[in-house]
Amino acid sequence: MKHFSVLFLLLISAMILGSCNSKTKQKQEAIQKPNIVFIYVDDLGYADVSAYGAKGVSTPNVDNFVANGLKFTDAHCSAATCTPSRFSLLTGTYAFRNKAAILPGDAPLLIRPGTPTIASMLKSEGYATAVVGKWHLGLGDGNVDWNGSVSPGPNAIGFDYSFLIPATGDRVPCVYLEQDRVVGLDLDDPIQVSYTTPFKGEPTGITHPELVRMGADTQHSQAVVNGISRIGYMTGGEAALWTDEEFPFVMNEKSNDFIAQNNDKPFFLYYSFHDIHVPRLPHPKFIGQSEMGPRGDAIVQMDWCVGQIKSMLEKHGVLENTLIVFTSDNGPVLDDGYTDDAVEKLGDHNPSGPFRGGKYSAFESGTRVPTVAYWQGTIKPGVSDALMTQTDLYASVAALVGHHLSPNEAPDSMNMLHAWLGHSEQGREQMLEESFTLGLRSRNWKYIQPLSPTQEIPGWMVNKNIETGLMKQPQLYNLKSDLGEQINLADQYPEKVEAFSNALKAIVNRSSERSE
Repeated sequence: MKHFSVLFLLLISAMILGSCNSKTKQKQEAIQKPNIVFIYVDDLGYADVSAYGAKGVSTPNVDNFVANGLKFTDAHCSAATCTPSRFSLLTGTYAFRNKAAILPGDAPLLIRPGTPTIASMLKSEGYATAVVGKWHLGLGDGNVDWNGSVSPGPNAIGFDYSFLIPATGDRVPCVYLEQDRVVGLDLDDPIQVSYTTPFKGEPTGITHPELVRMGADTQHSQAVVNGISRIGYMTGGEAALWTDEEFPFVMNEKSNDFIAQNNDKPFFLYYSFHDIHVPRLPHPKFIGQSEMGPRGDAIVQMDWCVGQIKSMLEKHGVLENTLIVFTSDNGPVLDDGYTDDAVEKLGDHNPSGPFRGGKYSAFESGTRVPTVAYWQGTIKPGVSDALMTQTDLYASVAALVGHHLSPNEAPDSMNMLHAWLGHSEQGREQMLEESFTLGLRSRNWKYIQPLSPTQEIPGWMVNKNIETGLMKQPQLYNLKSDLGEQINLADQYPEKVEAFSNALKAIVNRSSERSE
C-alpha cells in the first residue's frame, strides 16, 4: 500500500511538473514569436500626420510611434485604391493577377478559401488571428443572405475572429458582421440589399433630401442610414444598423477583447480603420479638434485610436513583445462623394506632401504612404529611405516567425525583414505599383505604363479633382531631381522606357515575382 501511495504521489508530481513545463514552454514560444499588429488606416495621405508634415492637425500618438520607431520615407501600399491594396497585403500577390478592383458591397469573397494568407500562415505557426474593422474584400459566394451565415468570409481564410464593416462606410449593408453573422439582427425584420434596384417605399438621398445631414453626389445618394445617403439600396435590419460616430469605440473594444483573450500566446491583429474614409463623421468628442473640419477631425480621431491600441498592449503586458506596423491603404482624397468641407477648410495643409496625385492616381502620392515600424526595445528609432512595399510584409513576417514559404505561397512577396526592422536600408531594387494602369519604380526612376488605345479614364474619376497620371503616352520620371513628377523624360530616354516596359511585361507574364 505504501508503494502504491509513493507511486501515486510521484505520478501526480510528474503531472504537475509536466503542466508547469508546458506552460513555461508556451510562454517561451510566445516570447520567441512576437505579437504582430497591423494598423491599417484608410485614405491617409503621406503628409496627413504631424511627423510627416501635416498642418492644421496634430497627431501625437502616431508621432510617438515615429519618434520611437522606424519612419519610412519611401514606403508604399501596393495599389492606389483600397481593395487591391488589401488583397496584396493579405496574400502577398499582386492584385492584377486576380483582377482585383474596388468591389461593390455585395461582391463575393475575393480571396478564395484555400488561398494562403498572412493570417492562415501565422495561424499555422501557432498564432491567434483576428481582423477588426473595414473589410471590403467581398463576402460569400454571391447572392449573400444577410439574415443567416454570411460565408465564406475571413474565418475561411485564416482568421480565428472577425468583426467587420462588411464593405465600406459609404456602402450598404450598414451593419456590423461578427464572425459570419450580422450583429443585433431581428429576424422578424430581415435585411435585403441591392446594388441595382431601389426597394419600394424606402427613401433615398435623391427622393428624400430632407432626411440627409450631409450632401452627396449621385453615386452616394441611395439608401439613407443614420442621416447619411450611401451607395446601394437596403431595407430591413433596423435594430442592427450602425451609428457611424461610434466606429472608433466599437472597434477599439473588439480589438481590446481579442488582445485580452490571447495575451498568453502569440497573436496577429489586423486592425483596419474606417477613418479617414468617407463619410467622415467623427464622434462629438473630436469635432473641432483640428482646423480642417470633418476630415481633420477624423485624423484626430484616428490618432486617438492609435494611442488606445498602444495603451491596450501596455495594459495587457505585451507591448515589448509586439511588432506594430502603422500604414495606409492608399493616398489621400478630399472630395470623395460628400460635401464635408474637406476642400474648403484645407488651409495650408497638403495631404500629399511634396508628391503629385493622390488616391486613384498613378503618380507617387497614389501609393507612397506614411509607414512606421514600431517594436519597443527591438527596433531602434530612426528614418529609413528604403524602397518598401506592403506586398512584402507577408514574406517578411514569415521570416520573422520562421515560416518557410511554399512555391505557391505569397508569390510576389519578398523577404525584406532586415529593412522592416531597421537592420539595413536596402529595400526593393524594383517595385511594381498598381492604379488603373501599372507603374514600375527602380531606385529613383519611375515608369508609368501608357493606357491602351481603347482604354479610357473612368468617368467617375473626373470629379475627384486628382491628377490621375493616366496617359496614352509612356511616362518616365527621375524622382531624385523631380520629386513632384513634373518633367516627363520618356522622349529623352527611349532606351530606359523600353527597358522598363520589358521589365513590367516580364513581371506580368510570369506567375511569381520571386521566380527571378
